[in-house]
Amino acid sequence: MVVAPRARCRAALSLWIVSSFICRAWTAPSTSQKCDEPLVSGLPHVAFSSSSSMSSSYSPGYAKINKRGGAGGWSPSDSDHYQWLQVDFGNRKQISAIATQGRYSSSDWVTQYRMLYSDTGRNWKPYHQDGNIWAFPGNTNSDSVVRHDLQHPVVARYVRMVPLDWNGEGRIGLRVEVYGCAYWADVINFDGHVVLPYRFRNKKMKTLKDVIALKFKTSESEGVILHGEGQQGDYITLELKKAKLVLSLNLGSNQLGPIYGHTSVMTGTLLDDHHWHSVVIERQGRSINLTLDRSVQHFRTNGEFDYLDLDYEITFGGIPFSGKPSSSSRKNFKGCMESINYNGINITDLARRKKLEPSNVGNLSFSCVEPYTVPVFFNATSYLEVPGRLEQDLFSVSFQFRTWNPNGLLLFSHFADNLGNVEIDLTESKVAVHINVTQTKMSQIDISSGSGLNDGQWHEVRFLAKENFAILTIDGDEASAVRTNSPLQVKTGEKYFFGGFLNQMNNSSHSVLQPSFQGCMQLIQVDDQLVNLYEVAQRKPGSFANVSIDMCAIIDRCVPNHCEHGGKCSQTWDSFKCSCEETGYSGATCHNSIYEPSCEAYKHLGQTSNYYWIDPDGSGPLGPLKVYCNMTEDKVWTIVSHDLQMQTTVVGYNPEKYSVTQLIYSASMDQISAITSSAEYCEQYVSYFCKMSRLLNTPDGSPYTWWVGKANEKHYYWGGSEPGIQKCACGIERNCTDPKYYCNCDADYKQWRKDAGFLSYKDHLPVSQVVVGDTDRQGSEAKLSVGPLRCQGDRNYWNAASFPNPSSYLHFSTFQGETSADISFYFKTLIPRGVFLENLGNTDFIKLELKSATEVSFSFDVGNGPVEIVVRSPSPLNDDQWHRVTAERNVKQASLQVDRLPQQIRKAPTEGHTRLELYSQLFVGGAGGQQGFLGCIRSLRMNGVTLDLEERAKVTSGFKSGCSGHCTSYGTNCENGGKCIEKYHGYSCDCSNTAYDGTFCNKDVGAFFEEGMWLRYNFQAPAVNSKDSGSRAENSLDQQHSGPDLAQEQIHFSFSTTRAPCILLYVSSLTTDFLAVLVKPTGNLQIRYNLGGTREPYNIDVDHRNMANGQPHSVNITRHEKTIILKLDHYPSVSYHLPSSSDTLFNSPKALFLGKVIETGKIDQEIHKYNTPGFTGCLSRVQFNHIAPLKAALRQTNASAQVHIQGELVESNCGASPLTLSPMSSATDPWHLDHLDSVSADFPYNPGQGQAIRNGVNRNSAIIGGVIAVVIFTILCTLVFLIRYMFRHKGTYHTNEAKGAESAESADAAIMNNDPNFTETIDESKKEWLI
Repeated sequence: MVVAPRARCRAALSLWIVSSFICRAWTAPSTSQKCDEPLVSGLPHVAFSSSSSMSSSYSPGYAKINKRGGAGGWSPSDSDHYQWLQVDFGNRKQISAIATQGRYSSSDWVTQYRMLYSDTGRNWKPYHQDGNIWAFPGNTNSDSVVRHDLQHPVVARYVRMVPLDWNGEGRIGLRVEVYGCAYWADVINFDGHVVLPYRFRNKKMKTLKDVIALKFKTSESEGVILHGEGQQGDYITLELKKAKLVLSLNLGSNQLGPIYGHTSVMTGTLLDDHHWHSVVIERQGRSINLTLDRSVQHFRTNGEFDYLDLDYEITFGGIPFSGKPSSSSRKNFKGCMESINYNGINITDLARRKKLEPSNVGNLSFSCVEPYTVPVFFNATSYLEVPGRLEQDLFSVSFQFRTWNPNGLLLFSHFADNLGNVEIDLTESKVAVHINVTQTKMSQIDISSGSGLNDGQWHEVRFLAKENFAILTIDGDEASAVRTNSPLQVKTGEKYFFGGFLNQMNNSSHSVLQPSFQGCMQLIQVDDQLVNLYEVAQRKPGSFANVSIDMCAIIDRCVPNHCEHGGKCSQTWDSFKCSCEETGYSGATCHNSIYEPSCEAYKHLGQTSNYYWIDPDGSGPLGPLKVYCNMTEDKVWTIVSHDLQMQTTVVGYNPEKYSVTQLIYSASMDQISAITSSAEYCEQYVSYFCKMSRLLNTPDGSPYTWWVGKANEKHYYWGGSEPGIQKCACGIERNCTDPKYYCNCDADYKQWRKDAGFLSYKDHLPVSQVVVGDTDRQGSEAKLSVGPLRCQGDRNYWNAASFPNPSSYLHFSTFQGETSADISFYFKTLIPRGVFLENLGNTDFIKLELKSATEVSFSFDVGNGPVEIVVRSPSPLNDDQWHRVTAERNVKQASLQVDRLPQQIRKAPTEGHTRLELYSQLFVGGAGGQQGFLGCIRSLRMNGVTLDLEERAKVTSGFKSGCSGHCTSYGTNCENGGKCIEKYHGYSCDCSNTAYDGTFCNKDVGAFFEEGMWLRYNFQAPAVNSKDSGSRAENSLDQQHSGPDLAQEQIHFSFSTTRAPCILLYVSSLTTDFLAVLVKPTGNLQIRYNLGGTREPYNIDVDHRNMANGQPHSVNITRHEKTIILKLDHYPSVSYHLPSSSDTLFNSPKALFLGKVIETGKIDQEIHKYNTPGFTGCLSRVQFNHIAPLKAALRQTNASAQVHIQGELVESNCGASPLTLSPMSSATDPWHLDHLDSVSADFPYNPGQGQAIRNGVNRNSAIIGGVIAVVIFTILCTLVFLIRYMFRHKGTYHTNEAKGAESAESADAAIMNNDPNFTETIDESKKEWLI
């Protein structure tokens, strides 16, 4: 026997249902007995039927596996798509597998077929698998048996096989076997009026745990299945609404308080198909499992109560009439139920034994009543022709339809005598009627009604037309009826085409099918007569093409919803699509986060400090959150803020109560936990200002105050201490105000004291609540401050392993990615090929590999055959640089992207397998003798979970955790000559030899020079025993020390000033050599070089530009021997050449001056003339070769000892050139939301080193805002001074007598009492009067 590749049986979902659940529910095999008995081989010939037979020797009774009777199997008279073979088991069976075989020793076999099943031989349902009407692969010869285990068992009496394809060299030939076991259950029929109650013995039922199970089938879209309620407001209701299942539950609400317990959950769709559906409700307290047809939905009820309190009874089939509005507004259930179990009680068995008393209204029976409706199913190439009554004066049609498509042809018919035709369409989800009239001037009459009719529900259309009148009604709603009284003559034709129209084209021997309807129709009436579709199926009246009668094969492709993370699903008949707007995710199923996982990742995209959205678990269930990323020189801080203001006053309470301060963060606790778990270090600052308010008391006593952290655990240590140590920071450092206590506040002084410090045990963070207990006494006061949560580092981003040889691999547990899988990682290597990772199933697999130096491959098989996607890079990938690989596979498509190369996408087939079933371990690297991977892999994430490569490498022989060489990929991020420093987790930029600082050495370091200020940098450090005793003593020592002679210089700086003349930069020497950059009285820039060999210095004048205009200007000077290149601002570079007699060396450089020259010895007269009063303005990013004198003065560097400053140097970037920042790409910040409030005061660190900027305002915006504020303030002050001056000279005095003036101490106070906005003006005006 050949077993099909997908022959596999799914394990049933394990449910915690009590053992009595199956009591008389059905006769099923025991756990030790398999439901796998042959059900066909013992059946008589009369149990078989078919659409047709070629002869009696080919009759369906011979269609038994491995039997040779008759002609060796069944063959129909015609081999087309309208043939079927049917088996009647005599009663309902549970079916678990099906097997097929061709006709014995022939060329006749079926290569593909569908299986339909039914309880009655009518209303067939196709077998579904993986969200599709399943097509089973058949045979490849006439004798081998191909068996398929069903993915989920079905219960039916009748099974029908419909051949879809067969051997091209033969005919349809079939032998079958069906495997399963016996099935039996009590059935109750509800007529829509009767209600079945189960009354409690004790009149009340209070349960913590409930298990309710039943099966139902109905053709109605509305109806209450079960209901119970209590006088305290508790209730449980299971009902159908628009053919969907709705569970409403309330375990208790507090009408006077904030507790609201109502919970409603919706699941399923198209449940009015009159096929059996299984429901199980499992409740344990507030935790609920709702299972519908093997699909489980987990949720928790609202409110705070755990018990369900019901009074008197629980009813099935409806709500007994109680006079309440809710009991009369809901329809009762009409249909069948079986196997009803309520907490282990078999309700159906009690009803059959007449132990329950149904309501007096309606009838309760124990056999299922089948509906009389016969549906017909249309696909894209279908039509149904129905005969009508010719030449009637009244055109009358009605029918019901259901579809997902917004457009489609519903009906077409010609009038007799060439009077025109009628066309009824579904157009943009509305029903539109077009009447083409030929006998009047008006060529067409159009009417339309309804909306949103492509929702998958049954909708009724009624259309009636007669002389000069037509009316269209939708769903029997008279309000929707649309009428027309246009001139119209009606004579009905003889043919009505539903779903499509067969148009006989003139002068052509072939026919064309018009665009047709996809969906189902039923209850078709033509000329007030119900169409007998069984007769149409036998082609007695009418004709059809590609329709299925007595079956509606509609599928809701949005249930279950494959759109993740809140994506909205919409569908047509053949496919679905997801709308991911405002979800923070992208992709065909909204699976991929559009944000980076951490601040660390943004840093390595070259981003600077700002607010960013991050998604710590990527495609996982947690949503994105907004944080502040503070990119310092060597660390990246992630800052999560909350709503507590700094130094919040703690309200006093009596001794029996505590003051509880709750912190509400800008992220959920789960999101914050994801940040802390991946961080290397976290901290949170806490401080307690106290006056007669004790904090922790003593380590042996009960604490007065505690804080609550992650997992709602209480903690009794304070900032600066460690877990388990009931002390404050001063207790650890032994410097408390009173040494008898371990906290300053515990001394209980009447003066203000403070206990503060960082909480840094990250498994306890963040602080979610602070409880203070000693603020109730007379004179007790306390103020509480809690800083934002700050986390540094990202262990996931740098989690890496080195693969030492091609045969090495790491193994992990099986990858779970059945319907949706994403894989991302970084790699670097020097070899041209190797397997990154692989996971295998029986036939399924998933694999990522480097196929060549320029190709990355993503291959997989979910049962439809292997699929491979390849991305080709224009440059080699084995260049020892980090490269990022991102692969995704879902039910819609598969994709692969490498770095920023174009993404390669492969669409999934519309039908076929969709579930990826893997069983082996996941192997990272080569396994099983394959060409493995040699190099490094890091940040391996699969479905949002980071695999811990480092830990696995530590316990695997021959492996090395971590990777080196990050600077080879990220070194270019270090700008302006910054040096990339390799670190175990990442890298940092060393800016010590540059004139910049910042994370990437791109932040200008500058200062403001007041008049007379100057800075001197000595090229040679002073002797160790030297002692600064003023500039003259220093200068005398400098005579003995100088730097090496220079053959070239590189000078870079920027400046801004409004005063001329002045000296910007001057370099002196122990000889007569010097270099000067100055601004002449005209505002022009001049560069003076004197290298010896010439009588006068060589001057470079830039005469055509005024540099003293207050704007920042950039100056770059490069000299190599006698060639000087000058670049000013953004203008092109200009070359100059020293005279031929000039020397090429700058001899014995001594000192560099900024702002003014204070030097002994002879100074050039021009320099001396420009030296007074000195430079006033801003200088920034000054660099002379490898020396950054201004930075050395403002930052502590190795050269700081060689700098001397006269005056107070104020750091400022006002001389920096305006930065040109590229806007953030949509990939990193595609949509903007409101900012998160950040905390601002009382931090032991300055805002530039870790505190989030409030409202996310950047530096440039702050400067502009500050300048505007200063200008406005100056204008206001001037106006106030002028007004007071005018009033004083006029001798008038105005006052503003208003409310509060009587009690005010002065006129100014009265004004302030009345209008607080005057406060600033009065204060400023008082200052003016003091001048």
